[in-house]
Amino acid sequence: MNIDLSKITTERELHELLARCLSFPSFYGQNWDAFWDSISDLVSLPEKIIFTGSSALKDRLPSSYEQLKNCFNELAEERPDINCAVYWE
Repeated sequence: MNIDLSKITTERELHELLARCLSFPSFYGQNWDAFWDSISDLVSLPEKIIFTGSSALKDRLPSSYEQLKNCFNELAEERPDINCAVYWE
């Protein structure tokens, strides 16, 4: 799965994009705690996610970029049973 981050300018846009692409439930709270809950327990993630435009997101929203990256790093450590490789381009 490819997720293009190059046009994201707000954290709200980022959460909306992630929710749509990853099929989060309708009650998704659009915050990082809800994001963690969704990726770790509520949805089935694809085997591979390629985040394109990640450098643009890092430039525009460095804190959101770090939060997103940290969530997937933590997922790999805490939930090795969830097989989802993440690439940043």
